[in-house]
Amino acid sequence: MAKHNDDWGLGDILGFAFDPFKFEAKFNRGPGPWGRRRRQMFESGEVKFVILRLLREKPRHGYDIIKALEERLAGCYTPSAGTVYPTLQLLVDQGYVRAEEQEGKKVYHITPEGERFLDENRDTLDDIFDRVRDTVRDFAGGRMGDLNHAFAKVALATFKRAWRWGPDHPAMPKVIEILRQAAVDIEREWDKA
Repeated sequence: MAKHNDDWGLGDILGFAFDPFKFEAKFNRGPGPWGRRRRQMFESGEVKFVILRLLREKPRHGYDIIKALEERLAGCYTPSAGTVYPTLQLLVDQGYVRAEEQEGKKVYHITPEGERFLDENRDTLDDIFDRVRDTVRDFAGGRMGDLNHAFAKVALATFKRAWRWGPDHPAMPKVIEILRQAAVDIEREWDKA
């Protein structure tokens, strides 16, 4: 993942294997401190710059854009289809993107006009990425970063060997027991606070 994030300047922040944002998003969609409504990554009209930046890398269809943004931003932000497809249509209407039908899907390509638009708005794009870096750093740094790294170590120690040795390895029942007990202990610790 860091390889993809480096060109966006997020590689120094996002070095963990576990993606807490995807996990969290399934269970907490409300307005609270970690809810989606509180995590607006882009201001109005900024997504078009980021989509153009992705299309400059290579042509993509809409779903590829959604997944690329989710991956690049380590799950901190996953644009909805209701954001991506209207933005793509706007970019087509403006002449910055062209769509081609390939294997039953529209694949979007940046046009020379789109390239020029990106170049002319390089400062805006830099400002967007600076703000996104700060947002991700605020969430993934400090104790949250420590938590992410600790969880990544547990995940790596568990899954790497489980995949290598298989479900019949004699350590498997004990590892499962340790993980279940850890979950109970963690819940108890949260409840104490």
